[in-house]
Amino acid sequence: MTLQTIADEVGVSRMTVSNAFSRPDQLSAELRERILDVAASLGYAGPDPSARALARGRTGVVGVLLESPRDAFRDDVAVGFVRAAAGALADAGYSLALLHSTAGGETMPARDVAMDGAIVYACSPSDESVQQLLHRRIPTVRVEGGPIPGVVDVAIDDATGARAAAQHLVDLGHRDVAIVTTGVDADGARWDAPQPTSLAPIHRRLDGWFAALGPAGIRPRVVGTAGTQIDRTLQDRIGVLLDDPPTAVLAYSDLAALEVLEAARLRGIPVPGRLSVVGFDDNPIAERIRPPLTTVRQDTQAKGETAARVLLAQIAGERVEAPAPLPTRLVVRLTTAPPAASRSADTRRVEEPRA
Repeated sequence: MTLQTIADEVGVSRMTVSNAFSRPDQLSAELRERILDVAASLGYAGPDPSARALARGRTGVVGVLLESPRDAFRDDVAVGFVRAAAGALADAGYSLALLHSTAGGETMPARDVAMDGAIVYACSPSDESVQQLLHRRIPTVRVEGGPIPGVVDVAIDDATGARAAAQHLVDLGHRDVAIVTTGVDADGARWDAPQPTSLAPIHRRLDGWFAALGPAGIRPRVVGTAGTQIDRTLQDRIGVLLDDPPTAVLAYSDLAALEVLEAARLRGIPVPGRLSVVGFDDNPIAERIRPPLTTVRQDTQAKGETAARVLLAQIAGERVEAPAPLPTRLVVRLTTAPPAASRSADTRRVEEPRA
């Protein structure tokens, strides 16, 4: 079954049938409906998508590259980002294809899937799939992960949010503070300053944390994994950290904060009685857990929509500059309080005059 088959049946040209599927504004509503009715009765679904894309010069598809779609959708922040991006792309007439960043057999989605552009979400620039996208020279936007030369970055204001989180703990009176993060191989040693990492968001968060901790004379203990995700190494190091717990922990994400909270529960460490914990992201689960998590909020809806808007502008041939970082803000809930020793001293000071 071909376009010509339909054209012969209706008594019009092949181009007229093609326009009925791809350029309906070129036909009257009555003629288009008649052509589509005949096509449906003959079991014809429409022109071959590959040929149609070749003729139009675009596929109508945008890829989102993730390290692992399966792992990403365990995180509500990633889900919210993809949902927002997909909605903005759909409004512009584009479909979204999820691409994984690990090669599987002879096929690699980043190399083989036809698309007009791609959003690289939280992937290492050295990843083979990222390199495949760059070789294709299609419009590309990066969100999180490491910087990619020549690729526009959509970012949040990590540093300001992290600084607010650390300052919150300083203002509460904490001086024994730990940092839990990815992107650095750290086993609990005290740091005097941020160490290098290839993950741009982690680099900015470290800068923000130290901007508040440094002036307070605090040398935080840092536990981390060289990877980009929470792994067994990070879980084990969190456990070792809480065998001799600090009074407060700054976590690079809410999911990492949950790992800290679970390790504290297993050791009988009350939160915030003996340990204060601050996350980052304001994952929906942060408000549902008990006690609700103090964290730094980022707007995943705005981030997804911004990434889509920037990419669509590139696809349209516009010259695009990186947008300003999206704002973040501290949300104080119930996992933070003054350190126990400070509270005891305050209680003694209140009670002594009555004695």
